[in-house]
Amino acid sequence: MPVTSHPDAGSFHSGGQTRRLAQLLDLYERNYRLVERLIPELEMPFEEAVSKSASDLPLHLTVRERDRYTVTFKLTYEFVDADGVRRQPDIWVRVYRDATMAEALECSHRPPWQGEDDADPKAWAFLNEQWRRNLMLGKWLEYLLEHGHGFSLTARPRQRGKSGAAAAAAS
Repeated sequence: MPVTSHPDAGSFHSGGQTRRLAQLLDLYERNYRLVERLIPELEMPFEEAVSKSASDLPLHLTVRERDRYTVTFKLTYEFVDADGVRRQPDIWVRVYRDATMAEALECSHRPPWQGEDDADPKAWAFLNEQWRRNLMLGKWLEYLLEHGHGFSLTARPRQRGKSGAAAAAAS
C-alpha cells in the first residue's frame, strides 16, 4: 500500500493562513540576528545580567545552560509595585550558534491553543505554538532594541577577583 501524505504536509494553519516549516526556520534565523544585536557576546561569560533603559523596565537575563553550540537563557522584565517584585514574562530562548538560529522554547504567559486541523492535531498544535511563540520573541526583541536594551561588556556584572579584593584591602 503506498504511503500518502496530507496535501499540506510540511505546513500548518495559523489564523487562516497556511504556514510552512521553512517560514518557521526563517523566523528562527531572524530572531537569531535580533538576539545577536541584544547580546553581542553569545558565549555569555556570565550567569545573570540586567539591562537598564531610560524608557523601559529593567530586563533580566539568566543563563540556564551552555553547550558547545547552544546557549539557553531566560529574558524577563522586573516589575516593582505595592505587592513587591515580580518578573514576567518569562521567555526561555535557545540560541543555536552553529546554525545561526534562536528559538523561543517556552513562555509563561501564553494561552493554550487547540489543534484545528484534522490531520495530526498534536503536530499542528506544536508548529502553531512554535510560530506564535517565536513571532512574539521577534517582536519583543525589536521592542527591546528600540528602547536601548543590550547586554554588552558595559552591562556585564562586575565581580572582583582575589587580586582585586586583596588590592582594595591593602589600600
